Amino acid sequence: MKIGLLSDTHGFLDPTLSTHFSACDEIWHAGDIGDPAVTDGLRKITSFRAVHGNIDDPSLRNSFLEDLWFECEGVLVLLTHIAGKPPCYNPRVRKLVNAKHPHLLICGHSHILQVKKDEVNNLLFINPGAAGQQGFHTLRTAIRMEIASGAVRKLEVIELGKRGV
Repeated sequence: MKIGLLSDTHGFLDPTLSTHFSACDEIWHAGDIGDPAVTDGLRKITSFRAVHGNIDDPSLRNSFLEDLWFECEGVLVLLTHIAGKPPCYNPRVRKLVNAKHPHLLICGHSHILQVKKDEVNNLLFINPGAAGQQGFHTLRTAIRMEIASGAVRKLEVIELGKRGV
């Protein structure tokens, strides 16, 4: 399964994402959506999953969960917005990781692109950085990857350009 992964759009949907994610089976958004127009735009590309983030208003919080658990091609996924970083997750996420042992933990919030094998918790941690225009990041990013036979493969970082340009 081909996945497009992004976070922290803060109400801005980069028009090039429709091209970058056109071959994807699903898009996953790790929170701070910012505006329902973003989810409307993602729906036009392909099916998607999302969680709400700390800047999302009540309508988005009512539409999307804080944590989303699902299995994809034999990989147990935890999608959330605020998690911390490996292996020192915040107490809420640490409890979730210890209770259910995901294979893949995806979050946003920090606006810092990071892909790291968490040896302590035996999982892959991914933060796609920030795809939106707001925040302290200088380069907007997203990720494209494949999940098959219980493994994440062909992970690619997509550079969307400088913030504010």
